[in-house]
Amino acid sequence: MIGVTPVVPALAHAVSQVQAHAGGAVPAEPTLLTALLGWRLEIVPAVLVTVLAGLYLYGVSRLRRRGDTWPAWRTVSFVGLGLGSIVLATQSALAAYDTVLLTPHMVQHMILAMLTPVLLALGAPVTLALRVLPARGRRPLVRLLHSRLARVLSFPLVGGALFVASPFALYFSPWYEATLRSAYLHDALHVHFLLVGCLWFWPLLGIDPVPGRLGYPLRLLAIFATLPFHAWLGVAIMSRSTVLAADWYAALDRSWGPPPLVDQQWAGGILWTSGDIVGLFLLAVLFVQWVRASEREARREDRRLDLLEAQGSSTGFLAQR
Repeated sequence: MIGVTPVVPALAHAVSQVQAHAGGAVPAEPTLLTALLGWRLEIVPAVLVTVLAGLYLYGVSRLRRRGDTWPAWRTVSFVGLGLGSIVLATQSALAAYDTVLLTPHMVQHMILAMLTPVLLALGAPVTLALRVLPARGRRPLVRLLHSRLARVLSFPLVGGALFVASPFALYFSPWYEATLRSAYLHDALHVHFLLVGCLWFWPLLGIDPVPGRLGYPLRLLAIFATLPFHAWLGVAIMSRSTVLAADWYAALDRSWGPPPLVDQQWAGGILWTSGDIVGLFLLAVLFVQWVRASEREARREDRRLDLLEAQGSSTGFLAQR
């Protein structure tokens, strides 16, 4: 107990340092302790994650109660990893420092725009809803999936254009500084990252039924086509000689950490390297899906040929009789 006693005030102080930013003050210099323990409760994301997790788990439990199966890895992908990554981006120390340093904001950007949408899509929540909902609840969902709006939003050029253009429009315009000055715009930006990522990755990697889904070769080509843009954006941010949202960062009068321009260079490097890493992960996921789809198609073709052979044998036997 003697060695533990000094740690308790230190933990409380670390948490209070990070939470101080919620009131508008610049938090203290981040340490390993604040990075691990500096969590804060953001009501809107917390409620959203809790509701989505509850609905998903309720659907899985209903399937199992009636004797149907649901792959455990889909539940882990949607609830544990997908929704968990939203919690990490919006409730951890990343959220406490995302308006003070560009680096944690860029980590949030990559999580919410590239990682979370893929993990949620692999959980197949729409497929789960179609299997669980009663007929009167399933019909509106089916109509929505076949609607003109769904066809437009799932069209690859729409999602791809938003996914590529919106970061450039954000960081090279006054919009980014506006999101730093307004808590509402800041939260809306997180929602924007998530929605645009879902619009782009859901038709490419998702398991759910999507109108006008591309074939696997075109999906691979689409991912290859968008990968360089994050690298170009990261290099453009790294090579800038002026600071993004310079007035905001200058007014903070931060006495610790790297200078704003150095922080900006680090953030650009994170955007560049993490974009490539996540891109390789996406290509691996799509390749595995393609192989499994080919195997399923081969098994279906084998069953069809076996059926035709059995029918032919039966016809020949009857002809001989």
